[in-house]
Amino acid sequence: MMCVHLKKLTKLVKSDSKDFYNSELLLFFICVISPQDNRIKTAKYNVFTFLPINLFEQFQRFANAYFLVLLILQLIPEISSLSWFTTIVPLVLVLAITAVKDATDDYVRIYSCPVDLYNEKWMNVRVGDIIKLENNQFVAADLLLLSSSEPYGLCYIETAELDGETNLKVRQALTVTSDLGDDVAKLADFNGKEVICEPPNNKLDKFTGTLYWKDNKYPLDNEKMLLRGCVLRNTEWCFGLVIFAGLQTKLMQNCGRTTFKRTSIDKLMNTLVLWIFGFLICMGIILAIGNTIWEQKVGSNFWEYLQWKELTINAVFSGFLTFWSYVIILNTVVPISLYVSVEVLRLGHSYFINWDRRMYYSRKDTPAEARTTTLNEELGQVEFIFSDKTGTLTQNIMVFNKCSINGKTYGTLEHFLLYIHTYRQKTPCVDFSFNPLMDRKFRFHDSSLVEAIKLEEPLVQEFFRLLALCHTVMPEERNEGELVYQAQSPDEGALVTAARNFGFVFRSRTPETITLYEMGQAVTYQLLAILDFNNVRKRMSVIVRNPKGQLKLYSKGADTILFDRLDPNQTDVTEEAMLEFAGEGLRTLALVYKDLDEDVFDEWMKKLLFASTTLENREEKLGALYEEIEQGMLLLGATAIEDKLQEGVPETIACLTLANIKIWVLTGDKLETAMNIGYSCNILRDDMNEVFIISGHTMLEVQQELRENRRTQQRQNQFVCCYLKAHALEADLEQILVDVACLCKTVICCRVTPLQKALVVELIKRHKRAVTLAIGDGANDVSMIKTAHIGVGISGQEGMQAVLASDYSFAQFRYLQRLLLVHGRWSYHRMCNFLCYFFYKNFAFTLVHFWYGFLCGFSAQTVYDQWFITLFNIVYTSLPVLAMGLFDQDVNEQYSLRYPNLYRPGQLNQLFNKRKFFTCTLQGVCTSFILFFISYGAFMTAVRDDGAHISDQQAFAVTIATSLVIVSSVQIGLDTNYWTAVNHFFIWGSLAVYFAILFAMHSDGIFTIFPNQFPFIGTARNSLNQKIVWLVILLTTVVCIMPMVAVRFIKADLYPTQTQATRRQGPQEQNLRRVRRTSSRRSAYAFAHQQGYGELITSGKNMKVPTSSTSTYPLSSPARGPIGTRSVTDTTRDQTETNSSGFRRESDQNQEVTVEDLEAR
Repeated sequence: MMCVHLKKLTKLVKSDSKDFYNSELLLFFICVISPQDNRIKTAKYNVFTFLPINLFEQFQRFANAYFLVLLILQLIPEISSLSWFTTIVPLVLVLAITAVKDATDDYVRIYSCPVDLYNEKWMNVRVGDIIKLENNQFVAADLLLLSSSEPYGLCYIETAELDGETNLKVRQALTVTSDLGDDVAKLADFNGKEVICEPPNNKLDKFTGTLYWKDNKYPLDNEKMLLRGCVLRNTEWCFGLVIFAGLQTKLMQNCGRTTFKRTSIDKLMNTLVLWIFGFLICMGIILAIGNTIWEQKVGSNFWEYLQWKELTINAVFSGFLTFWSYVIILNTVVPISLYVSVEVLRLGHSYFINWDRRMYYSRKDTPAEARTTTLNEELGQVEFIFSDKTGTLTQNIMVFNKCSINGKTYGTLEHFLLYIHTYRQKTPCVDFSFNPLMDRKFRFHDSSLVEAIKLEEPLVQEFFRLLALCHTVMPEERNEGELVYQAQSPDEGALVTAARNFGFVFRSRTPETITLYEMGQAVTYQLLAILDFNNVRKRMSVIVRNPKGQLKLYSKGADTILFDRLDPNQTDVTEEAMLEFAGEGLRTLALVYKDLDEDVFDEWMKKLLFASTTLENREEKLGALYEEIEQGMLLLGATAIEDKLQEGVPETIACLTLANIKIWVLTGDKLETAMNIGYSCNILRDDMNEVFIISGHTMLEVQQELRENRRTQQRQNQFVCCYLKAHALEADLEQILVDVACLCKTVICCRVTPLQKALVVELIKRHKRAVTLAIGDGANDVSMIKTAHIGVGISGQEGMQAVLASDYSFAQFRYLQRLLLVHGRWSYHRMCNFLCYFFYKNFAFTLVHFWYGFLCGFSAQTVYDQWFITLFNIVYTSLPVLAMGLFDQDVNEQYSLRYPNLYRPGQLNQLFNKRKFFTCTLQGVCTSFILFFISYGAFMTAVRDDGAHISDQQAFAVTIATSLVIVSSVQIGLDTNYWTAVNHFFIWGSLAVYFAILFAMHSDGIFTIFPNQFPFIGTARNSLNQKIVWLVILLTTVVCIMPMVAVRFIKADLYPTQTQATRRQGPQEQNLRRVRRTSSRRSAYAFAHQQGYGELITSGKNMKVPTSSTSTYPLSSPARGPIGTRSVTDTTRDQTETNSSGFRRESDQNQEVTVEDLEAR
């Protein structure tokens, strides 16, 4: 279980905000406030709200609202010439299908949640509860840390889901509560009266509160809080008091609301439906005016014979009634069946994504999943991708890849990272069986380095000795030889693990000693000082005394920092290797050392002790002393760590860039790390000639930076790396920020909060009006996933929060290429072709009534019978267009991936826009004109084979209806690019069904059953056995189709589309290989994002106190003398002086004894 509910406390947690609680409850604060529970709702509906909310959303579509009004009008007999079922059947079908789809989506959204996130104990956690967490579990709510398994109430957390940082952070409980330990009885009796704290907010790095307990007040800050979304690491257990739960947690305060997302095509369709409705009104007005004129001039002569009511014997009123009659007759021009077909297509496209085996990740048995069915065509129009870094682009795994020692490079032999994978497959791993303490998961592919170790080359041994000593890692040895390293950052863990496998095993540590196993022999070093890392120094150093009594300073850090502190006589033999490492996208680190003179060190220690006790400018004085001793060092070599990207990330980014998709990286990580990953994954390249960093601390500074850059910025080959401050998102700076950023090739936003990620996405949505996609894998990405037009969640290392909030999910970033360039592009292409054809056939079908109105006295008489009007869109023409919308491909998937520029039409919205709409509707109007007047002209003079006249109204209707069905079928055949058996079956099948129903409706049998509904016996048989009818149908089809074929042929020859041009080119390989970096050194020293653990180590606070051993863990070495047998607590209390600067000073007597003992060994 994620958490164990220990006890419901009677105390309260309250906020100092007046708005936090209901004013009526404020007077009875202690008694009646109901604690917030831990439920989180990701669904849009429940059992009671589904029907009203879903109907409200559906009737936001103008077509649905229009047909509801139309249905009401059809119930009025004076104005309706059609039965009510011609409208209610399509309307109910649309509403029902859409409701079922929405309910299914919401059901899947709820019940696809993993059990641990919706475990009952999570839901029942309330403010004021005490809960227990165990190692590697997610924090269930915002907790006040009470106690933990570590000394002094310390615990370690990973905050990758909150800020993207993978390095561990330390939290420490109050001393008074840490004594509670894991004693359930004491925790149950914890009677703290109240916690007064800030109201719920989205500030992840700040917390202010006060604990009242035992008549004392204890201040609370962020260092004592465990926020929801964090993961407990390297801590066996901890107990916490719930301060905020559910939607009040800081994580959820950073998450936006679940909104109803609609595609740009949906919005365009709403506009077009309004235009069509306006066009319908205009046609109704024209025909109504025609009816009024006709009634005045012609119809008045027949009033006395028709026995009309006195009220209706009025030309103007007759025109008014005719207007509404034609609104009902011509209602099919507003395509209600369009929405049914669109929903079916989207559902089918979603299943294609779910069924795509090439997007299935077998290692975790994770398929791609379309969690919504309303955004598929939007995937083909994306212009901006906003990506998280940690866990999305990277695997969050650091690997010791190469090293350079005294100018010689060890590791992979190839120069290009592109070939590394192939080389590793062909080259066997180094055999580390000589080392019983090796990490069996470690892999290295250059055996010459092991040979150098075995030959006891001094510099090689010193290299790995440095890696084993200069760090803040804590070892854990549960069983003999089973070492587990608790590292503050993945980098440090990778380096110490490398030293371990090459024979220099970091085994244990105390505040004063570090014990290594060097090639099987236990060696203990005195730890005299730790010169800790920070963001300014960009290096870490340790001062140790080896068993021979020699003083050594070991340092590791950024090459740009350490190279300036080398001995002037030092030959830089590592420069070329570091350039090569950096060129391959590896995280480089320089290693240096220095032998210290005893007298110089003693004098320096006195200065350091004095500086550490001063009250003014302490940090500056300590920094100056660190700088003093870290001079004249000797270069050992360099390491190269690979921050493992997810498979295929560079190639995916290169391909998406060729598709003119702009990729922005939004990360909570620091600048150097983000830039290094940018180079590794090919977002940044060395041919980009300028780096622009927004680093102002005030709004005026940021504004000045932006204005200066806009004036001087070159448009080619530049990227902007935004070290984003909140001021850059001020309303007054939004436009200039967007202008500058969009001139650049790449944008990286560092140190951004989850809310700022959403603000950046919203900025582009609002100012660029482009389709945006946000992709991430952690809870800190939820806000931008919800804000973007399309949200993609990666089911990776950081839980399922991002997946639960997403529209699409899969396991690897590389699947995004296929999602957009294949599924997205196909969905957009299919939907656009479908819409063009649908509007065409609806106008061709409906406007026949308009032309007929001019020849029937504007009497609102229909050309077709009612059953044809009802079945045309539902049966006769629905399946062929669905087959085209589901299976059509202008090019296959290989071409779609090989030619990313084919994605461009979707971004430019070329395949369906207002111009395309007018073109296809104009074609429909012309088709309706041809259908009606060719048939009308032929029937004016046509005779049957026996000489009888053929021009009865029903024969005329059958001829036009048959011509329309055939023309529509030929048209969709010409629109289809990719023929399948389904297309053939649906097109030919629809024609067969039409003729079957036509003959059935005019048969004797159905007349016998329904004489009132089907009175025209034999009309179809008598009409279609005449040659003149088939000649009219053939002529109509040719005249309707041939001009369109000619136009398409000429246009394809003179102005070919990108797809047509690509087809003619034939297959051509595109080189997406990564560009090797050749620029200057980039160490990207990223060991920590805050102050290191040096102070904790030298103070002993993070050391578990043993009963009879110096080491936290037993050693199998011989007797180790006084150093190996002293108690940590005794040594710390009586023989050392430890301060916050991370060093210790021994007394002279202890130092002398220690040296003699070591020399004796």
